[in-house]
Amino acid sequence: MNREGRGATTPHSVGGTSAGPVTFTGNRALDLEEGLIFEIGRTEVTGVDIPEPAPFADRLGAHARTAPLDLPGLSEPEAMRHYVRLSRMNYGIDSGLFPLGSCTMKHNPRLNEKMARLPGFADVHPLQPLSTVQGALGLMAELSRYLLELTGMAAVALSPKAGAHGELCGMMAIKAAHAAAGEKRHVVLVPESAHGTNPATAALIGYEVRSIPARADGTVDPAAVKAALGPEVAALMLTNPNTCGLFERDVVAIAEAVHGAGAYFYSDGANFNAILGKVRIADLGVDAMHINLHKTFSTPHGGGGPGAGPVVLSAALAPFAPVPALVATADALALVEDEGATGAQQALGRMSAFHGQMGMFVRALAWMLSHGADGMRQASEDAVLSANYIRACLMDVMSAPFAERPAMHEALFDDAWLAGTGLSTLDVAKALIDEGYHPMTVYFPLVVHGAMLIEPTESESKAALDLFIAALRDLAMAAKAGDTARFLGAPYYAPRRRLDETRAARAPVLRWVKPEALPDAAE
Repeated sequence: MNREGRGATTPHSVGGTSAGPVTFTGNRALDLEEGLIFEIGRTEVTGVDIPEPAPFADRLGAHARTAPLDLPGLSEPEAMRHYVRLSRMNYGIDSGLFPLGSCTMKHNPRLNEKMARLPGFADVHPLQPLSTVQGALGLMAELSRYLLELTGMAAVALSPKAGAHGELCGMMAIKAAHAAAGEKRHVVLVPESAHGTNPATAALIGYEVRSIPARADGTVDPAAVKAALGPEVAALMLTNPNTCGLFERDVVAIAEAVHGAGAYFYSDGANFNAILGKVRIADLGVDAMHINLHKTFSTPHGGGGPGAGPVVLSAALAPFAPVPALVATADALALVEDEGATGAQQALGRMSAFHGQMGMFVRALAWMLSHGADGMRQASEDAVLSANYIRACLMDVMSAPFAERPAMHEALFDDAWLAGTGLSTLDVAKALIDEGYHPMTVYFPLVVHGAMLIEPTESESKAALDLFIAALRDLAMAAKAGDTARFLGAPYYAPRRRLDETRAARAPVLRWVKPEALPDAAE
């Protein structure tokens, strides 16, 4: 093996090719071996010439640096090439089909990006006078109108910055509502099939979390919810469609039971892409739901941003919406920062420093307007069709739990089909990298052993789905034929070979340390 886990040879040949001989540079044609920036740069030099400053009196005192910075010095072309080469190693939705389950990695139209870069949107500042940002406020008002129309809810808060932040907002509104009623409820019910952030959000604001088990068909049993309800329960947090890719068919009965116990119904909107334009969540009895604009309404997803997680609220929770609030005056739009001035005397306060992520608002509304009501409805229909197509095409070579239920936006498989092969879900995921795909979500949801969760979204063509299906079928047949070498050492063709994931999690190396002596080039 070459430096840092790069493999020079493989034990088998895929598609009639092999890794070939080891090269002097470590490069393989345009597959370039890229070192760390500290290995490329030189700490004793800098990429720019800075003249020695004239004598001056500084005010650093004891804070003056006594040791060198140890930052790598690179010329401008070196720095530019380094980051361009790194970007070529990254897999994104622009590179190929991105099958991550429960993440809605859909195509991001360039029209959205063009609109987000328009002057007045791209350079808007949150402290500008309101008279100078009426167009931006108008866009926020239009986006709010769309979100309320799509969900049937009474109010929307745009300021939350992501899905988990939106969950926090919705649950804080629920907590504020109970406090206003003089109730001290301390328990939140979370089904096993909910999104993983749900219990974390409830626990963060002081609730005790109680799990609701899934029944045999992967959904929540209303009887189990009723048995867990009591005067101490503040809310139920339900993901619908759930993380098994199933629509909770008893959701109305569950909502009625929750409301009957004086609790509120929080719905996780991470999978809204499956029901957009098909279901108004208010009709299901939902009191609060966050909407990931960066998932359902396109835009790059993951990697820390950008994100936006507006929260829609029922009439019962609308008085507790956070500030700022977008309101229409006689002749203009305004963002009201004072809780009392909004008429929502019981508003829970502020969720973020300013008013939300304008770039995300522009992208989402551009996607909505370009699709229209019928287009958004078709997007959901196509997403569901794609997931069911993948599942139907793989059912004979891979095993799917809950096969008697139609899938929604994602197809779920388990590892039962790997029995006797000596291989695991992780091995399949690593081998998929060699086929040129980012792996599907693995080992989630936790209620399914060895889970493989695939979400194709509506943006993929049938040809793209067919190639992905063929790749998985080939892997499945190879696994069953005993070709374990193809899996156990995979990935062979990635920039780096398989890591020791246990050590990477328990003993990560997060800081570069200069080696005592660099090896000679001939070595």
